[in-house]
Amino acid sequence: MPTSQQIELPGIPAPEQSLAITPMSLMQMSLETGKADQLQILQDMYFKDMARKAEISFNLAMNAVQAEVGRIAPNLTNPQTRSKYASYDKLDAVLRPLYTRHGFSLSFSDEDSPKPEHIRIICYVSHLEGHTRIYRKDMPVVTTGIKGNEMMTPTHATGSADSYAKRYLVKDIFNIAIGEDDNDGNGQAISPIEADRLQEWVDSITGSASFEELEHHFREAYKANTNQTARDAIIYAKNKRKAELRGGK
Repeated sequence: MPTSQQIELPGIPAPEQSLAITPMSLMQMSLETGKADQLQILQDMYFKDMARKAEISFNLAMNAVQAEVGRIAPNLTNPQTRSKYASYDKLDAVLRPLYTRHGFSLSFSDEDSPKPEHIRIICYVSHLEGHTRIYRKDMPVVTTGIKGNEMMTPTHATGSADSYAKRYLVKDIFNIAIGEDDNDGNGQAISPIEADRLQEWVDSITGSASFEELEHHFREAYKANTNQTARDAIIYAKNKRKAELRGGK
């Protein structure tokens, strides 16, 4: 780790090597030399050097955590999208012993999001050497489905968005890769709210009474879902219903 920078000011001798640089020693230096007006400069230099060392320690510890952690196996399955993902509880169980051993602690809070109908969750990542880094994630709060019907109360939707924001924050902070799907191939995981919407699209497709109705619902569903996992589920539902309609002839 780099050594402390040498403090040099005109008219103020450098401290002896055996003298530890502390706020008290800096005050003593400035008073003994009659340069009390330089005290603020000395303190600023001292604390800037401390902050630089703390950030270096933070980065080294973060590197150590990421070097040790491997891919985390998913523990939940979304039946609508046929995708697997790791819950926040699973991430916490794997990561907490590791990051605390390297001196990290996490704490969460929230603040107003600049995006309408979103919440912003904040994660303060602190290291025992004194450096703290702040991470933010905005998540939509959605209470209605694609047809405008209420699926969740505002409280339930906010809680769901809060949970998902924390999960993705933890993944982003430590650069976590999940062992299987967990996303759509484009880095966009499907939330329970999105899964409920997708199920409505699938239901409209599988309930089509004719090829014309099937094609209409398929085009609308495909256009409304850019997530590749969702599109795969929509294509699967279309092909299944088309086979059923052909078999009924």
